[in-house]
Amino acid sequence: MKWEAFHQQRTLAEELVKRIDRQYLELLNQENARAFTDYTFLNVVTSGKSSVLQRSPLSAFPPKAYMPGVIGYFQIDSAGHFSSPLLPASDGPGSNETLSPQDYKQRLLLSQNIQATLSENKLLQQSRQQVEASPLPSSEAVIAAKMTAAPESQSDIADSQAGFDQLQRQRRSPQASQKTYSGSLGKVENLKLKEAYSRLDKQDKKKLQVARQGVAPKRSVLRKERNVLPGLKQETELSADSTMQDTGFRINIFESEIDAHEFSMLDSGHFVLFRKVWRGGQRYIQGILIESGPFLASIIGSTYSSSIVSNNSNLLVAYQGNVLSVLDANVGTAYQSTRGGDLQGTLLLKERLSSGLEQLELIFSVSKLPVGPGGAIINWLSIIIMLVLCGGFLLIYRLGLKQIHLTRQQQDFVSAVSHELKTPLTSIRMYGEMLREGWVSEQKKQGYYDYIYEESERLSRLINNVLQLARMTRNDIKPDLKQLTIADILSTVEDKVKSNVDRNGFLLNIIRDENTEQRSCDVDIDYLTQIFINLTDNAIKFVTADDKKQIDIGCRPGKDNLLQFYVRDYGPGIEKDSLHKIFHLFYRPGNELTRTTSGTGIGLALVKELIEAMRGSVDVVTHEHGAEFRLLLKAS
Repeated sequence: MKWEAFHQQRTLAEELVKRIDRQYLELLNQENARAFTDYTFLNVVTSGKSSVLQRSPLSAFPPKAYMPGVIGYFQIDSAGHFSSPLLPASDGPGSNETLSPQDYKQRLLLSQNIQATLSENKLLQQSRQQVEASPLPSSEAVIAAKMTAAPESQSDIADSQAGFDQLQRQRRSPQASQKTYSGSLGKVENLKLKEAYSRLDKQDKKKLQVARQGVAPKRSVLRKERNVLPGLKQETELSADSTMQDTGFRINIFESEIDAHEFSMLDSGHFVLFRKVWRGGQRYIQGILIESGPFLASIIGSTYSSSIVSNNSNLLVAYQGNVLSVLDANVGTAYQSTRGGDLQGTLLLKERLSSGLEQLELIFSVSKLPVGPGGAIINWLSIIIMLVLCGGFLLIYRLGLKQIHLTRQQQDFVSAVSHELKTPLTSIRMYGEMLREGWVSEQKKQGYYDYIYEESERLSRLINNVLQLARMTRNDIKPDLKQLTIADILSTVEDKVKSNVDRNGFLLNIIRDENTEQRSCDVDIDYLTQIFINLTDNAIKFVTADDKKQIDIGCRPGKDNLLQFYVRDYGPGIEKDSLHKIFHLFYRPGNELTRTTSGTGIGLALVKELIEAMRGSVDVVTHEHGAEFRLLLKAS
């Protein structure tokens, strides 16, 4: 997935380089299309049979150009004379054109700045006559505006354009990358960028190798064009739209051969875009002086910032191995592994621009790779698997706890059942032996018989509960439903529970409601009486000596055609944390080590199962004194 994301980012970087290259190529084509005569102050424009003098498009101040960062345009003739389209030649056409002193001074200062920069970088022979800015009127300024003095020797003439030849040779030299330019941020080789994955295919490796070698581009085919320049015939005042007949100028027609522009960087940190032009066997140099910062930021910087690549990769702009600009990535979502540094700083792409600007390199290095579509799927799949595993572990943990708890409850149940069986059996055996041996007087025999009967009933209830538990675990509870009136049900329940309630010293209060007595419902009377027996036993079991010994049993109408049977005691009630547990199998409130009450923990669980088998439900409500169990059954 990392390799896929890396390759995707590399493809995006290549597309970005192509987009930047196309923009610069359009600007170069526009500059290459300029005529030779654009580099002079005045041009001849022919319209029909008349010819008109107009200022060159490059004579505008401040300079207007397609190329970003342009300082100004210049021309150097075969004799080494410097000129700029900003100012007219001192002894040529337009020398007497009206320019305001302030305008003239600003144009002159910019022209001198261009001239000084070229001289500083040894592209122009140092002028022997310094031209001062003059606030004089136009007619006097013409005399003072000598742009440069002619070289005084043949060696000066021979070397007048040698600087540009040297610059051309230097930019194609294998040792060019050893040179350091003003404003350089360091050498690319010192960055020690890690190479990309070893799985780069042969085509990618070859492309990188060609980019590093800096193969010299093919030169553009020369262009021939016919040019027209005004020649001076006599001194005449002229305006910007004067015709040739009005001014007395003659037309000079000639043919020139124009080469394509070449791009280089100067020692001062400026860029220069220059071309060679041949006219009448003489060579001219025409060019543009450019500031490097705006030139790089206007196209490379803005295009990079608006691209997706800027989110994950850093961009270095280099010229012949010198880093000129560093653009940092706006880091977004990334592979977690990149935080460890295994991909950060890896070389993503190293690409040169096309012919004309081939010395400019765009170097992309990985900051953080985004999670690709495949990585997103893997991440989501990992999250899902982790959630499933965590959920599975949690379920297994809870199941384990439940099993442990159930095992303990079963052990407590076995112990409780053993105790519940052993106690009445021991008592029955003891009283039976006493009666058999004749150790009991006639007055006490009836009491012994009653005790044996009560203990037998107790054993019967316990055995019935255990049998019902066995049926419940086998899902074998099948009630025999019959339609009975409420009055009949309460009478049957009273007969079943009264003896046990009276024997334990409790008052049984059967509450009959005239509104419900004659209503009927479908019940299994055996199941229902067992439910009431379990509930009354439960009430008797937990009422203490200080509590009110009374049990209320009745039936009241409920909502939605339901009948509500209830069993109410006046004991201590049920704690809130036990309300949702008391119907669980084997649950008994309190601590097993300090328990004072008997029981097996299956009575209320059977109540819930039996009432639900009859399509009813059970609930419990705790009062200030005691608890009330409610059974809801649908009326017939």
